[in-house]
Amino acid sequence: MRLLLLVVVVLIAFAANSVLTRIGVAGYGMQPMTFAALRVAAGAVALLVLLRGRILGWRWAYGAGAVALAIYMAGFSIAYLSLGAGLGALILFGTVQLAMFAVAVGRGQGVGALQWVGMAVALAGLAVLLVPVGGVAVDPAGALAMMAAGLGWAVYTLLGRGAADATAATAAQFALCVPIMLLALPLSGGVGPLPPGGLALALVAGAVTSGLGYALWYRVLPELAVTTAAVAQLAVPVIAVIAGVALLGEPLTPRMAAAMALVLGGIAVAVVPVRYRRMGSSGS
Repeated sequence: MRLLLLVVVVLIAFAANSVLTRIGVAGYGMQPMTFAALRVAAGAVALLVLLRGRILGWRWAYGAGAVALAIYMAGFSIAYLSLGAGLGALILFGTVQLAMFAVAVGRGQGVGALQWVGMAVALAGLAVLLVPVGGVAVDPAGALAMMAAGLGWAVYTLLGRGAADATAATAAQFALCVPIMLLALPLSGGVGPLPPGGLALALVAGAVTSGLGYALWYRVLPELAVTTAAVAQLAVPVIAVIAGVALLGEPLTPRMAAAMALVLGGIAVAVVPVRYRRMGSSGS
């Protein structure tokens, strides 16, 4: 029961990142890169406090992971200027899982016919979302930004696999990501407005739902079966969709529902038989 409760808390935290970012950049009008930079900084502080002064070692992957994390954070925030919370989470999740699948194929990890079918179905679900139908289309800039975020998160996750101390590795990457985000700020138009509500959401998204959320996920992950962890992550975009509808008044259209069923159903078919190794969080 305790484990189930912790997993539910983590999944809600990951989904909350979509809602908090959507409100921060689209609702309060914060500059997306400013929101992302504050989120990274708050996450780094929370993780370093959690480590209680423990000295962090250096690994080359930390630097590469920090760059991948920056791509995820930037793309995630930019995308939510135009995408709804649930829609963005679904595109992110689908992109991450498809990227992981592509890596598995590239490494010759014995992908079977059923996995190919599952990923083809998931890809069809993303196509339902992204291909214009009847003149209605997802904002292409937002979709591309979220897909970039998904690729960044996939790389970040792959680089972090097998870390002896996942919390320390995550803290190091968040800390190294801070200067990258600060350097990117001038290129994105400067800091921009700093509404108190937006500032508060960025700090919560960084310290609580990202920093502490990731730390908690890595704590419970060893206690979960591989397939359980993979399937549990399917709940993240569903929670984000529900939260978007309930809290932000976002519409749940038949097209969105069909795409969600295809993406998540296809991924479920693909990941359960494969018995994925642990791949970290779903990314949010």
